[in-house]
Amino acid sequence: MPRRALFVRFTRSLRLTQEGEIFLQHCRQGLQAFADGHNLLADGDATVRGTIQISLPSDLGRNLILPWLDDFQARHPQLQMRVQLSDRIAGVYRQPIDIALRYGLPPDSSLVVLPVAPDNRRVLCASPAYLARTGTPKTPTALIGHNCLCYLLGDAIHDRWRFVRGGREESVRVRGNRVSDDGDAVRHWAVAGHGIAYKSALDVADNLHAGRLTALCPEWRGEAAPLNLVCADRRQINPAVRELREFLAARCAATVLPRDAAVDVVNRRP
Repeated sequence: MPRRALFVRFTRSLRLTQEGEIFLQHCRQGLQAFADGHNLLADGDATVRGTIQISLPSDLGRNLILPWLDDFQARHPQLQMRVQLSDRIAGVYRQPIDIALRYGLPPDSSLVVLPVAPDNRRVLCASPAYLARTGTPKTPTALIGHNCLCYLLGDAIHDRWRFVRGGREESVRVRGNRVSDDGDAVRHWAVAGHGIAYKSALDVADNLHAGRLTALCPEWRGEAAPLNLVCADRRQINPAVRELREFLAARCAATVLPRDAAVDVVNRRP
């Protein structure tokens, strides 16, 4: 058969060709099948073992998931974890990972999606100090007069914030003096009193419970932000991944701030 170039060499780097990416995908599938067979033969007692290579969102990963993974490994001491923290859309075909934990559905419909927190939504929030200086917006349209902390995903700024109340939808294009591609930075800015953030409820649940942030416009529902585990092939869903999904789903369900509690936080007086 004719030879095909699998990569292109530059002065200081290498890049896979399209044929190289296809070949790499098949190699990974073969190695995964070999590992699955080895684990099946070596472990007949359903012990969770092996290595999970996982990509986590920056804010959620640092502040919630990493401590949870400590607990998960304590339950399964024969399991190894390799963790990547990034807000980039992880290329599960190209990155050296098995699964990625990501908000929303992936743009590639061929990927396998395992729901972790399907009902999670965004929450509008700000620190008590910021609200004391500027006043509290009562409706989404009032955000136009506030400093809003925006998130950069790829080359696009997420500056159009959407809300629902009953059957009515409201879309507001916001402005602010701070933008970051790191969700952790946006949350830190909000806690420090620099403006209003529109974050996943999972990201800010601890801050809301502790009073470091206050939920705003609770009668308006924020847009959906379902949390999912994503992988390239269903054969990658081994016992360790299934156990991890169930573990994370239980922790997320116990973490999200209930809607009634959010209303109480908004109505709290200093």
